[in-house]
Amino acid sequence: MNVQSLYILALEKNVGSLFITMGIMEILKRNINKVAFFRPIITDKNVVDKDIEFISQRYNLEMSYEECYGFDLSEVDAIIASSGVDELIMRVVEKFKKLQERYEFILCEGIARSLFTSNSNHNLNALLAQNFGSSIITIFSAKEHSPLEVYESIAIEKQNLLSLDIPCFNMFVSRVDEQSYLDLKRVLKDYSSNISFLKELPELDVLTLEDVVETLDVKKIVFSQNDNARAVRGFFVASLGVDEFLDEIKDDDLVIVDAKRSDIILALIASFYSKEYPKISAALFVGDSELTQSLKKLILGLHEYKIPFLSIKSNTFESVKKLLHVYPRLRVKSERKIALALGLFSASVDITAFEQKIKVQNSDVMTPIMFQYKLFEMARKKKKNIVLPESSDERILRAAEIVLRRDVADITLLGKEEEIREHCQKLGLDISKATIIDHKKSKRLEEFSNLFYEMRKAKGITLKAARDAMMHRNYFATMMVHVGLADGMVSGAIHSTADTLRPALQIIKTTSDVEIVSSIFFMCLKTKILIYGDCALNQNPNAKELAQIAISSAKTAELFDITPKVAMLSYSTGESGSGADVDKVREATMIVKALRSDLEIDGPLQYDAAVDKSVASMKLPNSKVAGEANVFIFPDLNTGNNTYKAVERSSGALAIGPILQGLKKPVNDLSRGCSEADVLNTILITAIQANM
Repeated sequence: MNVQSLYILALEKNVGSLFITMGIMEILKRNINKVAFFRPIITDKNVVDKDIEFISQRYNLEMSYEECYGFDLSEVDAIIASSGVDELIMRVVEKFKKLQERYEFILCEGIARSLFTSNSNHNLNALLAQNFGSSIITIFSAKEHSPLEVYESIAIEKQNLLSLDIPCFNMFVSRVDEQSYLDLKRVLKDYSSNISFLKELPELDVLTLEDVVETLDVKKIVFSQNDNARAVRGFFVASLGVDEFLDEIKDDDLVIVDAKRSDIILALIASFYSKEYPKISAALFVGDSELTQSLKKLILGLHEYKIPFLSIKSNTFESVKKLLHVYPRLRVKSERKIALALGLFSASVDITAFEQKIKVQNSDVMTPIMFQYKLFEMARKKKKNIVLPESSDERILRAAEIVLRRDVADITLLGKEEEIREHCQKLGLDISKATIIDHKKSKRLEEFSNLFYEMRKAKGITLKAARDAMMHRNYFATMMVHVGLADGMVSGAIHSTADTLRPALQIIKTTSDVEIVSSIFFMCLKTKILIYGDCALNQNPNAKELAQIAISSAKTAELFDITPKVAMLSYSTGESGSGADVDKVREATMIVKALRSDLEIDGPLQYDAAVDKSVASMKLPNSKVAGEANVFIFPDLNTGNNTYKAVERSSGALAIGPILQGLKKPVNDLSRGCSEADVLNTILITAIQANM
């Protein structure tokens, strides 16, 4: 079966179609460059279709909104009434075929069958899939259905697809609770090889502040971008006295309060900073009354943590009525919910089997999006434990939560558990799956101190100095990696490169085939991934060191499924130039060829000869690397660092790194100006490196 399109079909509403569509799109986008999303039928073309909007934005699809759908329900009824079902199918297929001319794969999402009017053909989705030549993915809901009812629905639909000769790619049973899971598996054992169960995750149905803000006409008094993701688990009207109020509030409550209730507002602030009280999601001031100037000054002057404060003109009764009509929705920036949904999908589906079923022609194209989705899947396949010593940094905690929710790695945080959990509560984060170790009180402290002393006593270290070193987070975390309690470490958000690298060099040390630690950047260009080394660590490597950087960089490429073609860069190509700098590169190339005769490597090469086939054909026509290089080794730090930054800024490339290489076990350094996305990528890469 050569699958070039898939058709996702839900039999009823609210079964999680978008979650499944997103999971399939993740698989497609890391394997295929040009993917289209198409909804043959939508409910109303005058209202933006939320699924089209979400998928188009999240996956940066180069399609207009109009290209993403065929007709709406009213148009479907009109066409069927005037010309029949065959005419409708022909017109939808015409739109589908236009997409086939431009895209390698089309993912279709049908409209829930229960939404069709009495005039429409209830089997229309299946007929469209048949005429598209698509394999079909059918979604059944277990919510409010007995296992026997689910079984009967699947049996009927299976027979229907067989009668139409439509291949069934896979079936999903969604919204499965813990109680019915085993019963469903038993009843559906005959379909077990072709069915996936998605368990009910109540968290996905929890409101967020963004749901509230988007639905109601509220004013933001104190509010940050990150506050959008805060969960709202309940509404609490603050009509009581302070004592009763404090006894009743719960974590993630949206507190509705009159702006004149300064006693309640002060109690809210105090409870948020207290370790003894729950952390609310936000406060919503109701009515026309304004905060007093002193209260406003107090609220705006709070440091570090700030409760989101909103206001609305309607009174308490009207505001509560409006809040009861706010519903949770998945948005492109709902990273916490997206991570949870994708984690559920990956845990429920045989991803490898899905990829094998989707047999498309191999392509050398690798976009930044494809590469980043690939990182998640590579990390997930061999789940590793990554230790993060900088638990006080918000960027670290936010990235850790995404990793845990997507279930791609285990996370260990160093620090005082009570402080870390309190920090996360105030930020509205859930890191309950993380392991937290107070390294200063750890039972391993003496063991690690003695081990470090034995390692370094020949260098003159005392036992006291060894113990002092282990009190430092980076040293303790590095020792965890060394003894196998963690598989890798990521640090540097609040520490210098030296603070991150020094423990690694003293404890983990380099692999047997190299003597230096070096670094690479993944340069994610529009349609390919290049590797640049060394652009961050070694200032002026000699020929032997340059050869080691090349060997380490080739190994890194292989680890990430990139077949290395290594270009040793210089200002001269081949034998055309001379001088100390070019001779160094020439010698380094010869060393690599002697040590790794299997590697495709050439040098010295100028950059244009390394990347441009037409230039390569003139300057070095017999080279297997020239014009096709994907691993670039720069002769010194000055050249490498400037080049990577120039390419990043002038071409819009995504630079991921620096990634350290040459250590026996992975340790990676962050920049102190790193973003949450940088931390996330580095954790994933470290987890993948741990598989070496």
